[in-house]
Amino acid sequence: MSTPRQPPEGRTQALTITSRERRFAQLAIDVVGGPDAGARVLSEDSELAIGTNPGNQLTLTDSTVSRHHCQITVDEHGFLLRDLGSTNGTSLANHRIVAAYLQPGSTFTAGGSTLRFDVTDREVVEPLADEAALGGVLGESAAMRRLFFVLGRAGQTDTTVLLEGETGTGKTLIAEALHDAGPRAARPFVVVDCGAMSASLIESELFGHERGAFTGAVDTKQGMFEAANGGTIFLDEIGELPLDLQPKLLRVLEGKTVTRIGSTKTTRLDVRIVAATNRELRAEVNAGRFRSDLFYRLSTLRVRVPSLRERGEDIAPLVAHFWAELAGPAAAPPIELLMAASRHSWPGNVRELRSYVERSFLLGGAQPVDDHGTTVPIAPAPSNDDLATSFREAKARATELWERDWLARLFKAHGGNLSRASRAAQMDRNHLRSLLRRYGLQASAGDDE
Repeated sequence: MSTPRQPPEGRTQALTITSRERRFAQLAIDVVGGPDAGARVLSEDSELAIGTNPGNQLTLTDSTVSRHHCQITVDEHGFLLRDLGSTNGTSLANHRIVAAYLQPGSTFTAGGSTLRFDVTDREVVEPLADEAALGGVLGESAAMRRLFFVLGRAGQTDTTVLLEGETGTGKTLIAEALHDAGPRAARPFVVVDCGAMSASLIESELFGHERGAFTGAVDTKQGMFEAANGGTIFLDEIGELPLDLQPKLLRVLEGKTVTRIGSTKTTRLDVRIVAATNRELRAEVNAGRFRSDLFYRLSTLRVRVPSLRERGEDIAPLVAHFWAELAGPAAAPPIELLMAASRHSWPGNVRELRSYVERSFLLGGAQPVDDHGTTVPIAPAPSNDDLATSFREAKARATELWERDWLARLFKAHGGNLSRASRAAQMDRNHLRSLLRRYGLQASAGDDE
């Protein structure tokens, strides 16, 4: 297998960005070998997906091709061909690849079909938002301003949105911004963390139950869908939802009704759906771990949230923003902090960068990070009464003690409710959860509103 290679210099420029839009050559795929030889498709946006499922831009009948086989995406480096976990693989120049950049005129195989990639003389134009923010989400890069443009329009509708992206890219904040930008802003915003709930309890948490419906059901319980009625329900980490529960969720989404466990009465729902995942759901569909009908029901509008390494120009503004939250609105971050932050790729994305800035503020200067951009953890230190301990270790220990005490008091003040505590602290909900886990503090079972 090979990894993406940068395209040779001096070749076709894939992407042109101006202040208001980005332009790129229209993609063309011709099937030159296999059962569908002679078929041709042209792209209408920056992604062209290939597979046997009718939801792909190029739909093939070749039985050796997976439902979601591969895709070509335009980015700042070129035309990226990426396999989507297909059964029979995607090959370029007789090598099976995970991802690789194509040149116009390249041929590749998907299963038993041979495809030729090219570009036309037509340009596709995608508008960018004028603003460099959407709610609490910040980004001056073209990738984020494109996201803000799309979501700004979606926020005024009830369109179901699927947010895809790595952990720590800010999907929860984006979901909140979508809710706040629309007509449901005054109604509930309910977060369902599908990866954090027990498999045995998730059906009850989602749909509710009647008293006596099962052992331990001592009271009637309203489910999260009912709690979100009139507002938005955010299904975070939807890729973690157990396979046997997926048909039940699909029935709720299709019928817009919910039935509590142990009841025959249905409740009509008026709720907007936003889902998020850090998995490639199309690969999960190929592997049989996620239902294709549920995937298409959720992905009416599928939006990929870029990683921080894909938008390096946003690092400095984000550092300045996080520093101002801690030090005051007029405070500027130290230059050494900006320089240190800009040198790393931040595999933990915005969440990791925020933790790094917070730690640097508390400890009085830019803290070391390893070669992979990972913040070096603060090592446990002896008691701060031990004067043999170095000043740095004693300060780190004192900071840890202060941070744990502050988090414990914050959580207690908000009744153990993660959502309310994160809003009060102006802190990302997932970032707060990770801090709580670090210090052995636990959110209440009903931590969402």
